[in-house]
Amino acid sequence: MAIASDATEPRRLPFPSAFTILFGLIILVAALTWVIPAGQYERTFNTALDREVPVAGTYQTTDPNPQGVFDVIMAPIAGLYDPASGTANAIDVALFVLVIGGFIGVVASTGAVNAGVGGAMTALRGREKWMIPVLMGLFAFGGTTYGMAEETLAFYMLLIPVMIAARYDAVTAVAVILLGAGVGVLGSTVNAFATVIASDAAGIPFTQGIVLRFVILGLSWLACVVYVMRYAERVRLDPTKSLVYDRKADNEKHFLAGHENDAALDFTGLHKIVLTLFGLTFVVMIWGVLYGGWWMGEMTGLFLASALLIGIIARTGEQKFVDAFLNGARDLLGVALIIGLARGIVVIMDAGKITDTILHWAEVSVSGLSAVVFVNVIYWIEVLLSFFVPSSSGLAVLSMPIMAPVADFVGTGRDLVVTAYQSANGLVNLVNPTFAVVMGALAIGRVPYERWLAFMWPLLLILSAIIMICLSVATVLA
Repeated sequence: MAIASDATEPRRLPFPSAFTILFGLIILVAALTWVIPAGQYERTFNTALDREVPVAGTYQTTDPNPQGVFDVIMAPIAGLYDPASGTANAIDVALFVLVIGGFIGVVASTGAVNAGVGGAMTALRGREKWMIPVLMGLFAFGGTTYGMAEETLAFYMLLIPVMIAARYDAVTAVAVILLGAGVGVLGSTVNAFATVIASDAAGIPFTQGIVLRFVILGLSWLACVVYVMRYAERVRLDPTKSLVYDRKADNEKHFLAGHENDAALDFTGLHKIVLTLFGLTFVVMIWGVLYGGWWMGEMTGLFLASALLIGIIARTGEQKFVDAFLNGARDLLGVALIIGLARGIVVIMDAGKITDTILHWAEVSVSGLSAVVFVNVIYWIEVLLSFFVPSSSGLAVLSMPIMAPVADFVGTGRDLVVTAYQSANGLVNLVNPTFAVVMGALAIGRVPYERWLAFMWPLLLILSAIIMICLSVATVLA
């Protein structure tokens, strides 16, 4: 009977990847160039942005240039560089992503990250409740600096047994890691895969708006810590309050078997040096952008030099260093390609002369909105887009070239649009079923998705309120 029932059930098609979605959007936008009227704004040079910007109220229709099949095929390539002129489009950002991936790979190969987290867990044994804010702080640091996401999957099998042994549950352990890193991405400050790419696409330095992002990061992290600690304490005092109480015995058998005599991970002096250099690299990057006139080329060189320095200090050896660097770059190859693919959408829109038309429609639609209402509308638009394009870099390159210039017409800062984008994307990716990290974490923790939603929905409302209030206040004060 079961077999017959299964046979009659319709098969669910898997949700398409970010690559498929973005290429589909290229095809859709190319088709729209045959329908949407072509038009252009007059442009003037903006010294603050160091680029030409459209002048509000100067839009005029122009001769159409509809895009065909050949243009669609060439769009991802043109997204990286213009084949006709050789001018760089997003290739500098893609190279930066690959090099920072190699840098992270070298750092990870030293064992410093694993040892650091393991050392914190060992030091707090017997005071497990304080493990929650400490570890969420560490993971948030990884999220806000380099968008830590897939890298967290290695920590679940390390942390879940500790939390269960401390009379918490698997939901608590998953929340510490997933929310910790996720809230760091939500409040990205120097995250190359969100803030830097989005700011570049918006035509502004990523340091603009960094104070607001620190505020959002701090308040959101505090809200998450309090929320998780309250839940964990309820479970410790009354196990029946656990959202996975029906799996308690099975989870204890599964996660605690073989962990009774685990040896502590050594957090050596070398690990401390490596992590210090890791943090200092981002400090130097900020200094270079603020005071040294650096941009993608110099930042790429910085992470390459830092990777070499860490490799020399850790004495990884030439072969191990190269393997670690290439493996790290390989892990982010998809991100680099997505950047070119997403920028290809803008290439098609520009070539088809519909970018300014869409911008004109946006200008008209927000012309009656106050700056505060505008920035909150942008936030919710980005929330919706994030469900379909969970990739922070892909969404940044897709939406920022359109959304950021609209801010000029409303009279608000482009940095607020960037902050609204990254906050929305980070929030959605705490529960997004199209985001592999979420589904992978829940699978490892044996937490059903619907129970994760039951755990998360009040917190999502709290975080949305924090973000919208911060965006609104910053808009008023700007």
